[in-house]
This record gives sequence, structure tokens and C-alpha cells, in this order.
Amino acid sequence: MRRLVLILLVLLPAAAETGVPGKDWEKASPAETAGYSTRRLEALRAYVRSIDTTAVMAIAGGRVVFAEGDLTHLSYLASVRKSVLAMLYGKYVADGSIRLDRTLGDLGLTDRGSLLPIEQQATVEHLLTARWGLYNPASNPGDSTAFAPARGSQRPGAYFLYNNWDFNAAGAAFEKMTARDIYDALESDLARPLGMQDFERAQQRKSGDMERSEYPAYHMWLSTRDMARLGLLMLREGEWAGKQVVPRDWVQKISGVVTPLRDLNPEAQRTGSFGAGHLWAYGYMWWVWDAPKSRGPFDRAYTGMGAGGQYITVLPALDLVVAHKTDMQQTPADGRQRNRNVSLGEYHGILSLLIAARCLPNCPAAP
Repeated sequence: MRRLVLILLVLLPAAAETGVPGKDWEKASPAETAGYSTRRLEALRAYVRSIDTTAVMAIAGGRVVFAEGDLTHLSYLASVRKSVLAMLYGKYVADGSIRLDRTLGDLGLTDRGSLLPIEQQATVEHLLTARWGLYNPASNPGDSTAFAPARGSQRPGAYFLYNNWDFNAAGAAFEKMTARDIYDALESDLARPLGMQDFERAQQRKSGDMERSEYPAYHMWLSTRDMARLGLLMLREGEWAGKQVVPRDWVQKISGVVTPLRDLNPEAQRTGSFGAGHLWAYGYMWWVWDAPKSRGPFDRAYTGMGAGGQYITVLPALDLVVAHKTDMQQTPADGRQRNRNVSLGEYHGILSLLIAARCLPNCPAAP
């Protein structure tokens, strides 16, 4: 028996050994082979078609158990870009090119005007964890700066506030310390090793109001199926087809809790919830379900999250990744001219139906 097992292991393809796709994704067909009910997934499909989802893809055990929409369509990631940047940092932290304890004063990073002496003491790590303590206006909207305390009133590292200035400056710090463009690193360090099918370097471009801040937002355009590869890389703790693409300890670090729910600001954010009482914490540019509120399927779970309905969600307890996109500029199926949007509550509906479709340990035969 032992000899037979060894022979079978040798004959298995590399993608199967590591649980990652090759040139294309393998589909669990029928879904019952991966522990999901085909009939229940049809209820999920009907729900997805009723909201503004452009595409959604669920990966269980490295195989596709559910997909709906145009998985190849390139669109804007919104704030999920920050989670991707956190992944890019890992390689360079490991080789010493990036030191998280370097201060903005060390790096010579200022902005329009100058930084206060206390602000110059903030480190790169503070930028990555949104605990920077500088509340300059960012070049792009979509943060909590309106609720910021007075400049200089908070010691760097002591106060969480979701501020795009931090994240954009983290992009500038990455480029300065590595001497690499973010998009070149995205291509060489993630897109190529993961075999992204739709990545286009020319589509990636920075933008922002440079009169407000000298640091633009490093926006990204990816497809849903390539986002799923990023999620699976995180689930596999940085390993892909036998190669450690992102250091394992770095993946664990960025997806763990740095700022628990009780320390989020503004205070109103502490009472917000993600669906059925699953409350947020914050890591290194990833949102984390805050234990002990998050049990069962959401144990150790985390997500990248962007405006309009952009998500890369990792559920380690279920060996599950969900990638979701909403192209906010596309004309909705109902033909009404409006910005497309999938709310946090609607996305939780997707996760709830997906979890409810699990049929382990006794899955019925597929219809």
C-alpha cells in the first residue's frame, strides 16, 4: 500500500500537489467533489444575478466551486490595492531592502509644506498599519480623514485612523527603498510567478490630485480570476507550486490583528458589523475578522476590501477564497444609468449563501 501511495504521488501533476492552478483554473465538477451542493449553489447564482456583481469566483481546495460573470474583465481594485501592496512588501522586508523601523525623516518623505518633528518620527510600519499619526489630506478621497484629530496630537503608532495619505506614502516608501516601480514589482513578483492570465502592465496607472498631496494613489486593474490567485497565495501562506513567492511569516504577519475592534477610529466604526455580527480588526492593509467574535467559518479569516464591491476574502477554516468585483463604471443589467455598487451587506449575503452550500461530510450525489 505504501509503495502504491508513493507511485501515485509521483504521477500527480505539480498543480495538484500544491493545490494551485496551472495555466487555467481547474473546476470542481460536480461541486460535490469539493464539498458543495450544486443545488444550493444555484440559489447563490440567482442572488448574484440580482445585485450589481460584475464577477465572483469561489475557490475551495484550489479548485473553482462557483463562478459567475466575466472573470476575465479588468477593472479597478479600489482599496484592495493596499492589500496587494502589503503582499509586495514581504520579499523586500525579508532581504533587508525594506526596514519597517525606518522613519519618514530617515527617508526624506514630506509633502506639501513640511512635517512636524513628531510626524517625522513615524515609521514605515506605522504607515502599513494606519497608525501613522499624520492627517494630511490625501490625493484621493475615500478615507476617514474628516474624523482625524488635530495634527501633532497623537504619538505615531498610538492611534488608528484609515487615512489614504498613509497608504499612498507607503507606496512612495516602497519605491524609494526598493528602487522599483510598484507596477514593475507587481508584474515580476506576483503576476508572473502566479501565472496571472489577464494582467496588463499598461493598464496600471497612478492618479490623484497632486495639488493636495505629492503622493498619488497606485491604483490597480486586475481580473476576478487573477484576484483569486492572489487570495489563494495568501491562503497557502505565500507558497505557489513549490516556491515561496511571499515569505510565510510575512503572510501571517499582515493577515493578523494589529488594531483590534476596540481601538478602531472613529468610534462609530467600533459598532459597525459585517453581516451577522462579524466585527472588524485591522492588520497590515488587510481587514481581519476580530476574534472571539469570529468563530466557525470566519476563524482567522481576513479580506481585502475596496469601494463599490471589490473583495479578496480568505477563509482558512474552510480552505476557501472568494474574489468579487464590481466594475462601477459599467452600465447595470437593468439599463439605468447609475454607478454600480455591491454593499458590504450584499457581499455578506454572497458569503452566507456560499457557506450554506457546503455539504460536508455527506454530500448527496450531484443532480
